[in-house]
Amino acid sequence: MNAVSTYQSPLGELLLAADEEGLTGMWFQGQKYFAAGLGEETEPRRLPVFEETKRWLDLYFQGKRPDFFPELHMQGTPFQKLVWELLLQIPYGELAGQIAAQLDRTSMSAQAAGGAVGHNKISILIPCHRVVGRDQSLTGYAGGLERKKWLLELEQEVRRLRDDREKKQEVSNENL
Repeated sequence: MNAVSTYQSPLGELLLAADEEGLTGMWFQGQKYFAAGLGEETEPRRLPVFEETKRWLDLYFQGKRPDFFPELHMQGTPFQKLVWELLLQIPYGELAGQIAAQLDRTSMSAQAAGGAVGHNKISILIPCHRVVGRDQSLTGYAGGLERKKWLLELEQEVRRLRDDREKKQEVSNENL
């Protein structure tokens, strides 16, 4: 039986799911593939992984970069897990395209990689919103393109502010 909880984000309510190993899902209410693979038997519970995930989300939505990461228990095919692990490597505030090429698999199509990205069960934490089209255009996002755009803008603004602070610090250090 999966434990569930909810989180009220600036973009709408999120459903969180977990088992004894970690977070298994996080979906926006009403999104495409909502609660995929969750099963019918769920129980609202307070688990440490939910509290940690909510704390991470609070910081994230405040424009801060959390220095911890909730325990994940990815559930999917071996191929999906491989793609999701690759998504976890996309740096905060950056965009990635051509996931199939990054996996260095000649037999894999962009469509297969896109399918795995689209079926990501742990939104935001596994940052599928950072994947864009070959021409850097916004492509599909199960949570909706408006949410994807909002998440990207949040991360890019935070990154821009951090970069500005670092540049000012470098200038200050040079003047010493």
